[in-house]
Amino acid sequence: MSHIVTVQDAVTAFADWIEPTDAELDAVEQEMPVILADVDLLDAQIITLDRIPTELDHQRLRRARRRALAARVALANRTTDVTVPGGAA
Repeated sequence: MSHIVTVQDAVTAFADWIEPTDAELDAVEQEMPVILADVDLLDAQIITLDRIPTELDHQRLRRARRRALAARVALANRTTDVTVPGGAA
């Protein structure tokens, strides 16, 4: 009988001493409104999984979809204003 052994480096892609860079943390911070809006949308969808949606559920879903879309539009508008050094003109 042969034992199955995992290679620690292959399973754990990052060592304990590697932390996210400031740029990565800033990117997550900028995307946080989108992430939170998507979580709210998922919460509204999960509520309606095990029952027939009521009018209140439909309103909650519409509001959550609008918030998620607005957050994505705001993020897209913010990122188009950012210029990358060395980019094409």
